[in-house]
Amino acid sequence: MFPLAQLRSRRLLPVFVGVALTSLALYIIIRLLAFAQLFGKLGPHAGIEITQQQVLQMHNGTDDPRPAFPKMVHQIFHNWKEPGNHDMPEDWQRMRQTCIDKNPGWEFKMWYTENSRVFIEDNFNWFLPTYDSYKYPIQRVDVMRYFLIRYYGGIYVDLDNGCEESLEALRYFPVWTTDGGLGALSNNIIGGQKDHPWLVMMTDNLIPYHWNWILPYAIVMYNSGQWYLTAIWEKYHSLLRDDGTLPGFEGNEWKKLHRILMDGRSGADPWVFFNHGGHGGTWGAGDDWLWAWLGIHWIEVVVEVIAAIIFSIVCCVCCVRCVKRRKLRNKGYQKVGGTNVEELELGGRTPGGGRRSTDNE
Repeated sequence: MFPLAQLRSRRLLPVFVGVALTSLALYIIIRLLAFAQLFGKLGPHAGIEITQQQVLQMHNGTDDPRPAFPKMVHQIFHNWKEPGNHDMPEDWQRMRQTCIDKNPGWEFKMWYTENSRVFIEDNFNWFLPTYDSYKYPIQRVDVMRYFLIRYYGGIYVDLDNGCEESLEALRYFPVWTTDGGLGALSNNIIGGQKDHPWLVMMTDNLIPYHWNWILPYAIVMYNSGQWYLTAIWEKYHSLLRDDGTLPGFEGNEWKKLHRILMDGRSGADPWVFFNHGGHGGTWGAGDDWLWAWLGIHWIEVVVEVIAAIIFSIVCCVCCVRCVKRRKLRNKGYQKVGGTNVEELELGGRTPGGGRRSTDNE
């Protein structure tokens, strides 16, 4: 029985290899398509798209506005070039002041390197080891905005963005983010109510997403930046049920979230609430060009990767078959317990059609 079982296992080996490689290929293809959707390549992002003008019109047209979060703006300045120096560049100070001037009576909270870490330590101590372990300082700036909105509620605004109008009309959406219309969603301006499920998901998934992607830009963007935000945005909407429930969260009042357009291209919808006047890109990675190229040529890349996977599967299957045939050819039919491999394949009959005689017959 042992030689027969061994023969069967050899026959099944190519099948097992084929199934394993096919499963791996399908997983890679699914992941590639999910990655492409981070940039809206397979269709619009989830949620409700809305222009800033529409936000203002909706606010002015309601008689019973009920704000979802407090009059609070969070901004972050981590001076990793001169630690301990809290003096911001003049253009950022001007941008910040426009928001203060347009929103009297609002609370503006500034977060520096020191009080940011204290905030995480006091309120989200479970995350402190990950917070300290980030390779790039901008990652701590990224995650701070998510934790701040989850804990306090309010609006986070990057320092290179200013205000053109009062932000009051933006307080009536439970959660929103901005959409530049160029791929992944933005994390430069975010608004939301305290402990909203999406914000909980944003903070609770940071550790599982804390991977070393080798390339600096990918590490920043997919660990904590815009790609990460977009991935969790899509995940929230994929889990949201038609009856308003969300697995893992109580209540049935959860709804689709709003993407407020901030497309800076010519001919796009005008900006009503915000502007952009300060210098950005303070963390620039050296591999930005690669991702810009991939954003243009993504279809070719996906097709070539799929073709390479299929080619690899075919090569592996052919190699397994060649190795099996070579072993049989080199070793010939070896006797095992008086029965050769050829007889096992013929059910105990000789190639001429007769049955092999034994001493007992």
